[in-house]
Amino acid sequence: MESFHYYRWKRFTEDEDRPEKPRRYGLTEMRSPDYLFLRHGSLQDIMDSIGEFVDGLKFSGGSQSLTPSSVVKEIADLAHRHNMYVSSGDWGEHLLRAGPASFKTYLEECRNVGFDTIELNTMSLKLPEEVLLRFVRLIKSFGLKARPVFAVNFDSTDIPALGDRAFGAYIAPVQRSLEKVEDVDLLIRKAERCLDAGADIIMIDADDVCMYPDSLRADIIAKIISRLGLDKTMFEASDVRTSEWFVRRYGPRVNLFVDRSEVMNLERLRSPFFHM
Repeated sequence: MESFHYYRWKRFTEDEDRPEKPRRYGLTEMRSPDYLFLRHGSLQDIMDSIGEFVDGLKFSGGSQSLTPSSVVKEIADLAHRHNMYVSSGDWGEHLLRAGPASFKTYLEECRNVGFDTIELNTMSLKLPEEVLLRFVRLIKSFGLKARPVFAVNFDSTDIPALGDRAFGAYIAPVQRSLEKVEDVDLLIRKAERCLDAGADIIMIDADDVCMYPDSLRADIIAKIISRLGLDKTMFEASDVRTSEWFVRRYGPRVNLFVDRSEVMNLERLRSPFFHM
């Protein structure tokens, strides 16, 4: 089908908002639709219509574990044809409970079906910091991208004493607590160590930070971006108001994870015409 090039408003250039794919910044990651879309040809239609605006496709909630591997590979191949990376979502931590060997098998399977990025949800893993760093390096050794996911609220027993915040400081194990404590400095320190270990980007959990547009934590977001860098962080935008806040505050180069229904809204917000 021939497109209307004369009326086309979008051009990817360095001096407009961000370059052509593959991009290092201004990433739009889209939640993968139900695999039934593929069977009805709708996913192909989605990719054809918005594929050039989407940098990555994420399987959320372990949906790939309920989907035949052949179908997962079809979806990954389709995404790759549209120059998108494919993310596993936060499912690997469920396999880690069975031991490191099962995680290696999981990485092999992910690589075989076409995943490019592996998420590590640090809130669910509850791993010592040095073990987390080893898993980041393990993911990289498989030729995959590593993406730790951090939340701003920590178990109170995870907060080091004042004199124990040095990198690699030993902290004696204590009984777990249900009390949560906000500590953005600890989040940043752990994220910096993951980046030093080879992590490609840090995902910030939306809870208590940017889940709802009326309660965005501008102070926390600003501190994270200023310390880690705009190109090394990704935030979830739950709706168009959240996306607009991020783009107005940080420009089109901010990395955002959105639902597929919000992709075109986000691309409109990134356009220089929106800022005129």
